[in-house]
Amino acid sequence: MGLLDDLKLQYKAGGITQKLIFWNVGLFIIPLVIFSLLSLFNVNVLFLRWDIAGTDDWLSLSSVPADLLWKPWSLITYSFLHAGFLHLLFNMMVLYFSGRLFLTFFTQKQMFGLYILSAVFAGLVYIVSYNTIPLFTHLGYGKMVGASAAIMAILVATAVYSPHYQVRLMLIGTVKLWHIAIVFILLDLINVSVENQGGHMAHLAGALFGYLYIKALQNDKDLSKIVSNVILFFENLFKPGKKTSHNFKVHRNTKKKKTVTNPTSRGTQAKNVTQRRIDDILDKISKSGYESLTKEEKEFLFKVGK
Repeated sequence: MGLLDDLKLQYKAGGITQKLIFWNVGLFIIPLVIFSLLSLFNVNVLFLRWDIAGTDDWLSLSSVPADLLWKPWSLITYSFLHAGFLHLLFNMMVLYFSGRLFLTFFTQKQMFGLYILSAVFAGLVYIVSYNTIPLFTHLGYGKMVGASAAIMAILVATAVYSPHYQVRLMLIGTVKLWHIAIVFILLDLINVSVENQGGHMAHLAGALFGYLYIKALQNDKDLSKIVSNVILFFENLFKPGKKTSHNFKVHRNTKKKKTVTNPTSRGTQAKNVTQRRIDDILDKISKSGYESLTKEEKEFLFKVGK
């Protein structure tokens, strides 16, 4: 089995955590390969690059609200992109850790729904922050990539649902899950005014959404069903339906016409026939007595009387 076949098998056999990792890694490596090949011919596909400062690419999330008009999908696509190898590596490690914990309590559909919804929520908070909070407004134009906000939502959601879940960490030992979540949140709170302000604000927004998701779930409101229903809608929309022919042909029916009765109608008729026979038997008993009934009539009356 070749490497490609092995990767295909791992992708198909893996759960949503592994699939999300494949998508993130793939969207990091594939463009790099394309850029390297095109650079041989002095071709630079700027609209796909999100690592060039000031480039209005199609995939990263811009801090300018008007940019959503021409790339609304960037509210989701940014959460599958990374600016560098270390950025990707750290996020995928935390995603693997958080995803396995989350799936201990919840389903894969819920995890995917939480990933997408938290990315959208964090993206909107990022845009609003850049246009309202004084700390961000003086920074001017900004753009964001990274799965961190969605991963924070998954981690915090699990910690809120099961805060005392025991986790064993190398060199540290056993700690409670809420301890880990608090450390990540505190690091973002400390660094939000120091560097990568927009990114840390998005992380905090993701953490907030993870908290809100569990609180809604505890009130019997599964927000992840929004994503599941959207996916189901498009699956049904593009599902090939039965073809309807509009070429009508008239044939003379030479066979004896049969009367077709639906099951409900047949059931009603059977009840009417039974009731009429019961009435006839009861009339016979009232006139001639029970002993006047035939063996068949007695058996019939015994069966319907059970």
